[in-house]
Amino acid sequence: MANIMDYIQWRGDLTFSQAPLNPVDALIFSALAYVHYAGQTEAEPDSALTLKQAGEDLFAREDYETRARVKNDLILLRTAMESIRFGQSQIWMYRNQFSTEEQTQFAAMTFRLDDGSLFLAFRGTDSTLVGWKEDFNMTFQQTIPAQRLALQYARDVALADFGPLWLGGHSKGGNLAVFAAARSSPEVQQRIVGVFNNDGPGFTQYMMGDPGYLAMVPKIRTFIPQSSVIGMMLEHEEPYTVIRSKTVGLLQHDPYSWEVMGVNFVDGEEITETSQFVDATLKNRFAAMTNQERNQLVDVMYTLLSSADVERAADIFHPRNLHIYLKALSEDEQLRKFLSTEFMGFVDAAWKARAKLEQQRKEEKLLEETEA
Repeated sequence: MANIMDYIQWRGDLTFSQAPLNPVDALIFSALAYVHYAGQTEAEPDSALTLKQAGEDLFAREDYETRARVKNDLILLRTAMESIRFGQSQIWMYRNQFSTEEQTQFAAMTFRLDDGSLFLAFRGTDSTLVGWKEDFNMTFQQTIPAQRLALQYARDVALADFGPLWLGGHSKGGNLAVFAAARSSPEVQQRIVGVFNNDGPGFTQYMMGDPGYLAMVPKIRTFIPQSSVIGMMLEHEEPYTVIRSKTVGLLQHDPYSWEVMGVNFVDGEEITETSQFVDATLKNRFAAMTNQERNQLVDVMYTLLSSADVERAADIFHPRNLHIYLKALSEDEQLRKFLSTEFMGFVDAAWKARAKLEQQRKEEKLLEETEA
């Protein structure tokens, strides 16, 4: 089955004036946002580079291989920049802000399409520990720094260019796109054509009744793979579309695994029982915790992981670092008791989730038998 790389080979010779932006295009721009661009991409609209020029600048640098989250991001960039559809799009107002002290990981960029519209692409969680910490901060904070930066970014772009606006992102980037749209002024919201949330988490309960969010719900398109975990986290007011992925489990979060047919994703019908179980478990546990307790759990885990030589999430499971964690646990009885209590809390939440899902299945089976 085809993916976004194949889509570019098939659709890449058509401009956006000839074939309007669709969900697959939106995912491609969202994935391109993971690349750490260089050169003049921070420029204002009147001196913007095309994606092809920005790509050539990046690949001419000796460190280009370090400027992406995964190898596929660079392959996607090479493929997209050589196509008419994406390569001629202008990329400008690239911003990249990272702060360990403020626990902030944010990046965004704007693509001007040949039809005059603008696509604001927000970067999702990168591979840094800080990026993951900021994600977990969403569970107890009403807003995180990246969300506030996303809103300011949308305002700045709207002031710099008066074209129609598309917003989108993958993972946390999808959440940032929704937040920026929801909190924008009514004048900016009127210019927003659509918002694409690609397997991005939702919000805590406070956002569900927000007037700006509710006004944008009809324009938000949320896509999640069948085994989604990230995209099912927290609360969503907008409906979501389930799509198929070539992989299984957590690996389905990878945008390069999403199956494409024509200008759409392949329908996945419904999320898996495993995804429902994980989602119900997390919601049960978070519902039983106060914001202060969630904060404490996230801070304790972050402090423990930071005690080792960990900058990137992949470093967490290095044998050397695992030894450091075990040593810390063996020397701190209070820490052991705290994590043991939290673990049992999640176990209890899991049992409740399983019981609820089993009851739902019984009720669905009974309804089917009655209708038959």
